[in-house]
Amino acid sequence: MLRVVLMQFAATLVVSLIAGAMIGMPGFWSALLGGLCCVIPNGLFALRLFSDTRKSGEPNPTSFFVGEFVKIALTVAFLGATAWLYHDLNWLALLAAFIVALKSYIILLFRH
Repeated sequence: MLRVVLMQFAATLVVSLIAGAMIGMPGFWSALLGGLCCVIPNGLFALRLFSDTRKSGEPNPTSFFVGEFVKIALTVAFLGATAWLYHDLNWLALLAAFIVALKSYIILLFRH
């Protein structure tokens, strides 16, 4: 799971740099915030699954579903907070980084 989260963060940085080069600093920050809206909840979810597995020795389905619900709620909350608090938001850059971060695990699948 850590590799997936790190891959998502790396993809977010790449998209942020591209958006910054094309649009400027508002594009950079919009893309970075958009990617982090995906990376942070996924990282917390992975940490929760890892700690639950370490405690009980095997994954707990209830913990998985509660963690998934919290992940989705945090993602929506982060996206809402970003839209509300960052006034120079570039929606294209935000959505591009968010989608790339969501789909970056595909790179790991084709790597093997």
